[in-house]
Amino acid sequence: MKLTGEPSLATVFRYLSASRLLTIAQIEGRVRGVGSQFVLACDMRFAARESAIFGQPEAGFGLIPGTGAAQHLTRLMGRGQAIEVLLGAEDYDAQMAERYGWINRAFPAAELGDFVQSLAHRIASFPAFGLYVIKERVNAVTLAPADDFRRDSSLFLDCVRKPEAQNRIRAAMKRGFQTRGAEMALPRMLDDLAV
Repeated sequence: MKLTGEPSLATVFRYLSASRLLTIAQIEGRVRGVGSQFVLACDMRFAARESAIFGQPEAGFGLIPGTGAAQHLTRLMGRGQAIEVLLGAEDYDAQMAERYGWINRAFPAAELGDFVQSLAHRIASFPAFGLYVIKERVNAVTLAPADDFRRDSSLFLDCVRKPEAQNRIRAAMKRGFQTRGAEMALPRMLDDLAV
């Protein structure tokens, strides 16, 4: 497997998912949009109960997630919950993310790092070829084809060019979208973007 050189972050994320590397995301803060899609591209995701927040806010801007959220979340959560997450543009704490299947497990923050490190060391002690074959077989069943990721990337670019999306992005920037305050209350800010 190799990267094709096409200018698509979706393709890079899918490459990560399909690669021989085994990846574990340890989430202790906010992952929304492309950050969420990056951790979804990882093989496993573990989060701190007290501080991890997950979200896909793209619908609030009139956009589609462009780097794999539709494929990953639908396969992890099922259709109904994926549609809720993708269209609702709300934040989800670690407990709800665990319940929905967004992450493998939520841990108290004080236990998270030790668990992830222990799991990684345990897996690394097993024969590499067997690990790769297992991952390859799981991917054969659960990983969407590369063309699905390319399609979402293309649709994202189409959506972001629409006047409605441009207006909402401008309105968000005027309301401080790039600030910590807006980051902390993003779902509420999205409610106020009607132009």
